[in-house]
Amino acid sequence: MAVQDAMDVLNGRWKIAIIASLCFNTLRFTDLLREVEGISGKMLSRELKNLEENQLVTRTVLNTQPITVEYELTEYGHTLKEVIDSLAKWGTNHRKKITGRE
Repeated sequence: MAVQDAMDVLNGRWKIAIIASLCFNTLRFTDLLREVEGISGKMLSRELKNLEENQLVTRTVLNTQPITVEYELTEYGHTLKEVIDSLAKWGTNHRKKITGRE
């Protein structure tokens, strides 16, 4: 059941990429849109809202003209960094195995 709970939070094509992008920096919406290749603005907005609801990301509205919105991982969200690092390492090793290249 615990694996299913984790999969429910991280499901979909984009959440891990968004979290990985936020692991080291606070980013504005437009920066995230550039970082996460292929995601639409509507989908990014939906995924960020879901990540906020799960207390993994915080949204800060800055009083600028025009208004700037920044996103960052919460302290709790940073607990996923090790998981994402492990997935990235596995992906690299898997690609090597499949292609036969070191």
